[in-house]
Amino acid sequence: MPPRKASGADNASAEPPRRSGRLAAQPAPEPKPAAKPKTTKKRSAEAVTEEGKDGESSTAAKKSKPDAESSEEKEEPTPQLASINIGDSLPTLTLKNEKGEDIQIADLAAEKGVILFLVPKADTPGCTNQACGFRDSYPDFTSVNYTVYCLSADSPTAQSKWQTKKELPYPLISDPKRLLITALGAGEGGKTKRSHFIFEKGGKLVDKKLPVTPADSPKLALEFVKKAQEQPSQQPEEEQK
Repeated sequence: MPPRKASGADNASAEPPRRSGRLAAQPAPEPKPAAKPKTTKKRSAEAVTEEGKDGESSTAAKKSKPDAESSEEKEEPTPQLASINIGDSLPTLTLKNEKGEDIQIADLAAEKGVILFLVPKADTPGCTNQACGFRDSYPDFTSVNYTVYCLSADSPTAQSKWQTKKELPYPLISDPKRLLITALGAGEGGKTKRSHFIFEKGGKLVDKKLPVTPADSPKLALEFVKKAQEQPSQQPEEEQK
């Protein structure tokens, strides 16, 4: 029995070493990597976010710039009128007079014949000569049921000043885009050719002089309308023949 106790005591005393031996035999745990500070992740996320924002904003800027340019380039084209030749009528077109009021071109000859004389630029020597010629003979035109209009690409303000300065008795029509001027064949290279066009009552083009000198324009226009006024009285005699 004593030996058994001795062995039991030995076993009891030997047990702790065996446990510690097992623990010692186990491999030491690998050190855990140091956790990255949350602030670092946050910063990196913010950096990525900022980069993303910058990338989007720069991309948007690149896209918006061409769009802005393209929107500017995509301006509505200026409408063009068909050419007006002898026998054609005044077109449907709204322009402004020297007072800045809208006028309908197609209605100009609704009650009387119309003479449109075109000048390159208001208040210049040659144009003033032409305009004053129509001014001085204006009563002669109205006596044969014709009215006179000056047509140019000048602004209504410039025309109004010229009208007041030279006491022009007839209206002036502003055609800054030269729509009517070009349709009449008097617009070329951004300029207006000196000319005049005669429309009978109703709006049909019956005569034109392109080009014409400042002094000849009012004289030739008056000669034509006077002859046109005499023709109806002579027509029955011609028919009888």
